[in-house]
Order: sequence, then C-alpha cells, then structure tokens
Amino acid sequence: MENNNSTNALIFNKDASNQKKRPFLVDKEEYPFKSNWYDKDGVSMHYIDEGKGIPIVLAHGNPEWSFIYRNIIKELSGEARLIAYDLPGFGFSDTPKDFDYTPQEHAKWVKSLVLDHLKLEKFILVVQDWGGPTALHLATNHPNRILGTVISNTWAWKANPESEKFSNFFKTEEGKRLIYEENYFVRTLLLKSMNKKSGNNQAIINAYEMAFPTPESRKGTLIFPQHITLSESWFLEIEEKLHLLADKPVELIFGEKNRTLGNPESIAKWRSYYPNANVQLLPNADHFTQEESPESFVFALRRILKEHKNSI
Repeated sequence: MENNNSTNALIFNKDASNQKKRPFLVDKEEYPFKSNWYDKDGVSMHYIDEGKGIPIVLAHGNPEWSFIYRNIIKELSGEARLIAYDLPGFGFSDTPKDFDYTPQEHAKWVKSLVLDHLKLEKFILVVQDWGGPTALHLATNHPNRILGTVISNTWAWKANPESEKFSNFFKTEEGKRLIYEENYFVRTLLLKSMNKKSGNNQAIINAYEMAFPTPESRKGTLIFPQHITLSESWFLEIEEKLHLLADKPVELIFGEKNRTLGNPESIAKWRSYYPNANVQLLPNADHFTQEESPESFVFALRRILKEHKNSI
C-alpha cells in the first residue's frame, strides 16, 4: 500500500543496518516501537521487542496484529521484556509463498520465532482469540518453558454450536463476500466493538484497516473462522495437554459482552482446567479485550511477574 509520506519514514528498525520497510505507516504516538524482523525462507516475520527482564510473549488473533498490544507494551516495558509478533500475512509481516493461512501453519511460525530465533528458555505467554490455539500449541508442547499464562476470550477445544454456525457461515459465498469486499472482520467485528475513545481515533482505525488494504490481503481473516470447525482434531490435541500448564500461574480475563467466548460456559470450561487461576470479568468489554481493557492485562501480568521476580 503506497503512502504519500517520505519513503524513509517506512524504515524504523532497531537494527539500523536493516533496510526492511514497513508496508504501511502507523501513528508513532500510538505505536512508537522500532521494528524487528525474523527472516526465514525468504519471508520476514515482524515483531516488537521492548524492555528487559522476564520475556512476555504477546500472541494476537484475527484480524489483529501487534498493534493491539501497544498500550500493554508501553506500560510494562520498564518492568519486563515485551515481545509482540505479527502472524504471517498480518500486520507488517510478509506472506509466505503458497501459504494456506491454516492455524497449524501459523503455529509453526510462532514456534520457530520463539524457540529457533529468539531462543527463549522461559517466558510468560499472553493469548487472545486465535492467539490462543496458535500459541498454546507451543506452550502445551513445551510446558517447562512457561512461567505463566494470561488467557483472554479464546478457546482450545471443539466448537460449540454458536461457534460452529459462525464458522460455517464463512464457508458460504456471502461470508466470503463480506470479508473480501467489506473487510468485515476489521470494519464490523473489531472497530464497531471498540470503546468510543478508541473507535473515534482515526489513527487507531487506520492501523487496523491498513493492515488489509486489498481483497486478496484479507484471505487470512477468512481462513481463520473456517478452521474453527475444519481444525477440530488439532484443537483436541491442544485440549488434551492444557492440564500441563495448571501448575503455573494462570490469569483469565473475559469480556462478558462476547457471547461466544466470554459466556458463563466458556468461563467455566477454562476454570475447570485452571481452578487456581485468578479471574477478571469485564462486563463492559467485548471480544478485543487488549483494546478495551489493557489495564486488566497489566494487572494480571504484574501478578505473574511478582511471582517470578528473582527467577531469571
């Protein structure tokens, strides 16, 4: 996507020798962080890496990117190391050739970034939406690396009837049209659910819309909901190992306006796996809790950090 600003403004990297350009501009007050790039097989995966101390990996969902974690990073970068990546085909990351956007493919990139590139031995994990299964797949297969988990409005099991209906709709021609022609996940689901302050901020609106400027760039936002049902066996593999994280600090955050993932049944299911977890219920928040209540994540993360103050 072309921008009228100076081309040099698109280069904003921590490594001054790296001339990789961001594909679009974002407001530097909202998102003041310098870019990092993980180059693998000719593809650049973008991530933010701010602060020092215990690593906190921030896993986004659909149709988000690392931008959604900006307020949490600003608040905590003086207390820990905050790492927020963009999944392939999302945010500033490239899209690999012949990429199908399946959650399994995304999970492989998350694992490669965290273990092969960043080589994190121990870290705290924060997940929401598809950040849940794509990052919990890594966590449940390497539980000894996990210092604690913050889980918000996500799932890791077979779809309930409402989610199944939602998934099947996006296999229809009308569902595909809404995404490709109207950028439905961004303009309807994300932007219309935000609080008034964020929803009236053009810089925030632009940051989400410009990540998907063309119909073809929106393919990933379509494939994810389809795989709520198409990847059921994969979800079951994750669910079978959720208990392996139960001996770590777990924080649960639910936006109660989210009928599918913030409802009493979903909350009860997460609590059945993590009965000792602290729970924050947000009656005025919908699905995108990092945008609507970043302070809830800061509060939860400070609790976990306090437990591990001297561990790293």
